[in-house]
Amino acid sequence: MPEQGPYERLGVGRTASADEIRRAYRKLAKQNHPDLNPGDRAAEDRFKSISAAYELLSDAEKRARYDRGEIDASGQEKPERPYYRSHAEGAEGTRYGARHRPRRPAGGDGDSGLSEEDLGDILGSFFRSGGGEGMRLRGQDHLYHLTVSFLEAVNGATRRITLPDGKDIAVRIPPGLAEGQVLRLAGQGGTGLNGGPPGDALVEIAVAPHPHFRREGGDIHLELPVSLKEAVLGAKIDVPTVAGRVSLAIPPGSDSGTRLRLRGRGVPAHGGRPAGDQYVTLKVSIGAADTALTEFLRGWSPSEAADPRRHLTEGA
Repeated sequence: MPEQGPYERLGVGRTASADEIRRAYRKLAKQNHPDLNPGDRAAEDRFKSISAAYELLSDAEKRARYDRGEIDASGQEKPERPYYRSHAEGAEGTRYGARHRPRRPAGGDGDSGLSEEDLGDILGSFFRSGGGEGMRLRGQDHLYHLTVSFLEAVNGATRRITLPDGKDIAVRIPPGLAEGQVLRLAGQGGTGLNGGPPGDALVEIAVAPHPHFRREGGDIHLELPVSLKEAVLGAKIDVPTVAGRVSLAIPPGSDSGTRLRLRGRGVPAHGGRPAGDQYVTLKVSIGAADTALTEFLRGWSPSEAADPRRHLTEGA
C-alpha cells in the first residue's frame, strides 16, 4: 500500500479550505494526542504523522509547492531518486512541533506543536467528556523576555517581573549570564489540569550593550584613551572595570594599540568557572597641542628617525 500523503492523513480533499484543514487536524489531534493516550505508541505515531501533514498544508507556500510536485510530503525537495536520509531529515523524521519551539534550558519538556489555546481546547473537551478522569497533567510553560543591563549580566543581580496574573516575583540573574540564555522559574507557569503540577516560567534574557565595555566569553575589553605625555613617559591611572575602578600602570613609550591585561577583572567566577580578565587597549589622544609642545616639536629632531609606515608596501 503506498504511503499516505498529507491530505489523506488529515482525511480532506485537495480542494479543502484552510479552515477545513484546521478543523480536521484539531479533530484528529483530540483523538491521538500523546497526553491523552499515555503509553500508546501507535497514537503517538499517528499524532506525529498528522502534525507533519498539518505543518505542510497550513503553510500556503508549502502546500502550493506540494500540489505542484516540487516537494514531497515531508517538505523536502524531490530528488531524482528517493533516499532514506532525505526522509529521516524531513518533517516526519523529527519530533513533532519542535522546530517552532523557543530555545529552552536543558531538561525542558517536549512540545505538541499546538498553540496553548488549541491544546486547552483539546484537553478541555477530553476532560468534559469524562475521558480524562483521574489523569493529572502538567501545566503549560510560559515564555517571557527580560532585558538586563550589561553590568547586571556580568556581575549578577536580582530583578523583579510581574506575571500576567499580577503576581510579582524575583528573578535572580547569575553572574556571567549571556545573551539569549533562558532562566527557568519552577512552578510559575500555567495551572495544571485535573490537579496536575503547574508549568514553569521561562525567562529569555537580552543584554543591553555598554557604551565602553565589550565582552568576549569571560573576558572584558576596554579601549582606553591616554594623553601623549602618559604614553611617552608612562603613568599610573585609574581605569574602570566591571567591578569598579582600579590603578593601571602605563609603561613608558606605549603606542596606540598597546594591550594591557588586568588579571581576574573580567566576568566574576561562578559555579566552578574561573574569573575572566580585562584587556585594556591604549589609544593615544593628542588633543589640542599647546604652544610649548608645538614649538618643541618644530625644533626637535629624533636621534633615531623611525618610520611609522615602514610596514606598508607598494600597492597596499
